[in-house]
Amino acid sequence: MSYATAYSPNYATARYRFRTSAQALGCRLEAYPINQTGPDGEDLTIDVAILGDPNPQQVVVVSSGLHGVEGFFGSAVQCALLEDRLLGWGSVQGAALVLLHALNPYGFAWRRRWNENNIDLNRNFLLPDEEYTGSPEKYSDFNAFFNPTSPPSSFEPFLVKAIATILRYGFTTLKNTLPVGQYDFPQGLFFGGNSQSQTYRILAANLPRWLGNATDVVHIDFHTGLGKKATYKLFIDNLPDSETVKWAIENFGSDVVETYQPGGNAYIIRGGLGTWCQAMFPQCKYKFFTAEFGTYPVIEVVEALRAENRAHFFSPPDHPSRERTRQRLVEIFAPADQVWRHTVVSQGLDLVEQAIEVCFPAQGL
Repeated sequence: MSYATAYSPNYATARYRFRTSAQALGCRLEAYPINQTGPDGEDLTIDVAILGDPNPQQVVVVSSGLHGVEGFFGSAVQCALLEDRLLGWGSVQGAALVLLHALNPYGFAWRRRWNENNIDLNRNFLLPDEEYTGSPEKYSDFNAFFNPTSPPSSFEPFLVKAIATILRYGFTTLKNTLPVGQYDFPQGLFFGGNSQSQTYRILAANLPRWLGNATDVVHIDFHTGLGKKATYKLFIDNLPDSETVKWAIENFGSDVVETYQPGGNAYIIRGGLGTWCQAMFPQCKYKFFTAEFGTYPVIEVVEALRAENRAHFFSPPDHPSRERTRQRLVEIFAPADQVWRHTVVSQGLDLVEQAIEVCFPAQGL
């Protein structure tokens, strides 16, 4: 089959498909509304499907849509998993699979990367001793260029300006400043928020119950937009010589595992979901992987994010730039190319299958 058919045209369809296929498979379903509605007035929820032992020792968690518009891809993997790869699932004592669908339902529904408060949710999960203040040293220098307070224009020479900025500051400085998380510019890119988001509170209240007394957790969080097109990397926050990294290389391969290295694609962020999850469960072996699937060159990704953000804040409500920039954002993070769509969903499914086989080998798929 072509896994390109696993994509949904919008959030509402994706949610219905996820819940319907999960119910048909016998999953335990839960839904957590956020205080927002979608473009057609529909309720927006984080949906959870749980399959397996209600008191597991080993758990595989698969999450999607933390970055809103990236949910088109993540949802496709989860739906294909439920509709195809899990059809032979048999209950195994002590094993469970937890699927978290659309962790940022607002961004998914409205085709934004950010949530209803312009928060990048993967910068919002600060630890208890951290404060929602501060920004990288150079962020204010970049703010005027990356967050202009005017509607976007199709005639702006973005590429020329971007190259000039890179030449002035250096790509390494830019990479270690712009995307790592900032807490002082609420209308800016990569804003981590001023307090805990609804998604944060929902996970904090329920993740301990979903995992119970599990001793081993493998968590794969699906993302798109970084890396070579139609390939993926598993980004890990742990140090290169840590047991988690060694385990990942042994089970997934050194060619896909990537830790932070100067000059590499990875960068250190504040408020990441993975660091928070591991801190929440110190009593168990919690292995968290950000699975990044490549789409377009990074400069095109940044251009699309910048234009959509400008349209969201500074274009009139019915101005065509709003729809144009949202459509562009979907293309950037979930390309319409059918070959790309099939390839990355197939890769995502194989990745989940590997995690399941490693976590509870008696099951397999």
